[in-house]
Amino acid sequence: MNDRVPVRDDLQEVRPYGAPQLDVPVRLNTNETAEPPPSAYLDEVAARMSALQLNRYPDRRAIALRAAIGGTVGLTPDRVWAANGSNEVQLQLLQAYGGPGRKVLLVRPGYSFHPLVARVSGTEVVEHDLPEDLVLTPEGAAEAIATHDPDMVLVVSPHNPAGTVLPVDTIRALHDSRALVVLDEAYVEFSDDPNRSVRLLDELPRLVLSRTFSKAYRLAGLRLGYLLAHDWVVEDLRRVRLPYHLDSLTQVAGEVAVEMRKELTTHLVTTADERDRILDALLEQPRVTRVWPSAANFLLFRTDEPDLFDALLDLGVLVRDFSSAPGLEGCVRVTVGTPDENDWFLRALHKVLGG
Repeated sequence: MNDRVPVRDDLQEVRPYGAPQLDVPVRLNTNETAEPPPSAYLDEVAARMSALQLNRYPDRRAIALRAAIGGTVGLTPDRVWAANGSNEVQLQLLQAYGGPGRKVLLVRPGYSFHPLVARVSGTEVVEHDLPEDLVLTPEGAAEAIATHDPDMVLVVSPHNPAGTVLPVDTIRALHDSRALVVLDEAYVEFSDDPNRSVRLLDELPRLVLSRTFSKAYRLAGLRLGYLLAHDWVVEDLRRVRLPYHLDSLTQVAGEVAVEMRKELTTHLVTTADERDRILDALLEQPRVTRVWPSAANFLLFRTDEPDLFDALLDLGVLVRDFSSAPGLEGCVRVTVGTPDENDWFLRALHKVLGG
């Protein structure tokens, strides 16, 4: 007799999500911020944690944290929700508005986690193929809505893995439906106008913005995400969240991060400058056949070198390999690192591609 209980039939072909975590000198594959948070932030978090009563459950509503986040964009806490990373926010949204008998619309190519989390929630995935520039147009959005009539739309802006920004008219076209429209804005702080979508919330009642402290705040290890939406969305998520889902330590660390957001986000200008420096170098490389314009902390590019990922890895540089993904043949994505890491990457790229 087989002692193993079989997993659900619809999960038989699902593989765990995750990029390689390899011990190499230069890791530029997961869009983390290369610079750690300032020591003053860590000191303040440590001081406040020492006063916590860890024998007591945390505030299950995380009111102080939600109020702090809302205050940065002019929203009351009843329009803010927080969870363990933006990935948990999206899972909770799918649990509340997806599930068996419901459909979520994704774009392809897109963030590879989204199809997985949709399947885990039991939600049917329908997809719309993006054009070569990897920008969903208003016409493409209207076509996708008319074709699939989804219950929920989940798209990334700036796009992952390209870094392109979703036009406002496209957001409105997606919202011209019965669907909940969720923008995964993990990289929005790197864009020219991070509050553009916030200004749309009152105009578009079914719009939800999913954000994170992992990227711009330099706190990927904290695993804290949040959403901005109308109050009824927050009320619905309380139906599916686990009891005391956000621990006291994370809540305190998040509150301090909001208070010290200027100190934590000083790297944004440097990151944009380094991104542009890498972009210029890629554009000058004859064997780089395309580079997508990015409003994030990474760049997607295509070359004529079929073994680029392995060749860079041999030289100590880990990037994200998309070369076998539909629509991204021959592509890799590089995260913007420190100036020294970026120099190492560019030297390695030159050694592999010549020019």
